Amino acid sequence: MTQPTPRPRPKIDDVAAEAGVSRGTVSRVLNGGHWVSPSALAAVNAAIKKTGYRVNPHARNLATNRANSVAFLLTETQERLFEDPNFAVLMRGAADALAVHDIPLVLIMAGTDDEQRRATDFLTAGHVDGVLLISSHGSRRGIIADIISAGVPAIACGVPLGFEKKMGYVAADDYEGAREVLRYLRDGGRKRIATIAGPEDTSGGARRLEAYRDDQGADIDEDLVGYGDYSRDSGARAMRELLKRTANVDAVFAANDLMALGAMDALREAGLSTPGEIAVVGFDDIKLSQEATPALTTVRQPFDRISEEMVRLLLDVIGGKSPAAVTIPTELVIRESA
Repeated sequence: MTQPTPRPRPKIDDVAAEAGVSRGTVSRVLNGGHWVSPSALAAVNAAIKKTGYRVNPHARNLATNRANSVAFLLTETQERLFEDPNFAVLMRGAADALAVHDIPLVLIMAGTDDEQRRATDFLTAGHVDGVLLISSHGSRRGIIADIISAGVPAIACGVPLGFEKKMGYVAADDYEGAREVLRYLRDGGRKRIATIAGPEDTSGGARRLEAYRDDQGADIDEDLVGYGDYSRDSGARAMRELLKRTANVDAVFAANDLMALGAMDALREAGLSTPGEIAVVGFDDIKLSQEATPALTTVRQPFDRISEEMVRLLLDVIGGKSPAAVTIPTELVIRESA
């Protein structure tokens, strides 16, 4: 049986002949349509469709010196990726924003020293055009410094501590969001407010704790300050420790929702009611907060807007603009727990 002769892959010249334009016009259309008349643009697009022409990504990347991809760099352990729903929301939002530009998003984990080394080698070798840095920790300063020194365009989610002047970022207004929570609790008659702080080597953990300390003033009682790592279990542990070492607590502000939910777990174990005896407030507004019993009062971070702004700023930097910083307001969401 005779095999059919494969049909030659259409080339730019075939598209140009079909559209009745020059090869250069087709090339300009394929590279963004700049300096092309509307009639020529329409003719080329129709010819592309008719001939079945497809861009060779390898050839285009060599010609433009671009990888045509962006990294979603998460400096957390793999367990945290699946435990914290915020990362999935940010990743989906970034992927959707990049899809408009036909740019794929590549997930890279850098939660361990070995992962950091491999990620640094990959990112600085030109395999991506830019980096969306998620959950930057002060303890992970090395990889951030390497990205900056290699000249890889990057935008951080949250303030990249120690690199605020060298890397652009998009952050929620952690400080004002936390201050609003504390004013709300005081206005509601709560007098002895404890906090479960997040990691102090993250901008969110540091700024929310700073807001709490400023609210408490010079006479702050350090026994009212607990610490967690943003996980639900750490929130429960911190709440148990707070109950052991201090009395008369009537409210708890946790630096994220998962720790707030863990605090409510510990309060139930101790036979204490929420909000009757101890009010609880979180920060983030994850879906679990709405489904909790009681539903969690929290601070909403606009993660969809944050991811969109990160992509916008990153594409600007890739295009040659200077890095910029954007701070986005938060919103207090009042539910049953406070």
